[in-house]
Amino acid sequence: MIVRDIKDIIGTEREVHAKEGQWTSRRMLLKDDKMGFSFHETIIRKGTKTHIHYKNHLEAVYCVAGNGEIEDLTTGKRHKIYDGVMYALNNHDDHNLYGGTEDMRLICVFNPPIVGTENHDGDGVYPLIEDKEQE
Repeated sequence: MIVRDIKDIIGTEREVHAKEGQWTSRRMLLKDDKMGFSFHETIIRKGTKTHIHYKNHLEAVYCVAGNGEIEDLTTGKRHKIYDGVMYALNNHDDHNLYGGTEDMRLICVFNPPIVGTENHDGDGVYPLIEDKEQE
């Protein structure tokens, strides 16, 4: 059994920040936990824009606080995000994520699981890291 308190993750190597400060990801379950997925709490800062294109991962996201929007860059369609809304990037969807009038608190699941150190590259991609030794 794995039990973790978010307070024990904040300020550790499991708390990863966007290079430009738009988000903070608190990685509660990682590949080494051998669950077959990773599980994160992510804070999207209000008024920000982040380009994301997970070419190597699928992600499901559930908003539990705050507001924002997601923009599908293939179709141009935008969807409002607020407490109670879930979206799934089931087709490696290229998108922009916008923080709204207040910070968004999102619960995220990744498959395959991430190892914990990933950050978006210039194309919005998390690299696929097979083992920590390959970082």
